[in-house]
Amino acid sequence: MRSNIRKATSEDLMQLSQLFDEYRMFYHKTSDLSGAQQFLSERLEKKDSEIFVAEDEGKLVGFVQLYPLFSSTRMKRYWLLNDLYVNSNSRGKGFSKVLIEQAKELCRTSNACGMYLETGKENLIGNQLYPSAGFKKYDEVNFYEWEVDN
Repeated sequence: MRSNIRKATSEDLMQLSQLFDEYRMFYHKTSDLSGAQQFLSERLEKKDSEIFVAEDEGKLVGFVQLYPLFSSTRMKRYWLLNDLYVNSNSRGKGFSKVLIEQAKELCRTSNACGMYLETGKENLIGNQLYPSAGFKKYDEVNFYEWEVDN
């Protein structure tokens, strides 16, 4: 694997949008490339998320996107690893682990107390990957969600 992990820039928007659209389809969403491009353009412009990309031989093959949160009890920043994706042609080559390591480095350099993530129970690969990358499954609380009716 000859990879370069770096922070995403506006120059990455076209390739990153394609990866993001594939990521959304993995989670059973309808393809919306223009929506993906708009969403990511806003994230990059507003700097309200951190996006790192994996580049292999000049082409983007994966990304990780994190959103800042805060832990009131710890009185520190906390990161939500919301999106992690490597395209199907590049899986099994270690890109996910390198992207996770970059996310950990963001936690260290931003003086955060850690990060958390959520993944589907049917995501067999992710449910093997995250423990192997040092994440602990947290069973002590119930997770609830409320959605606005659209």
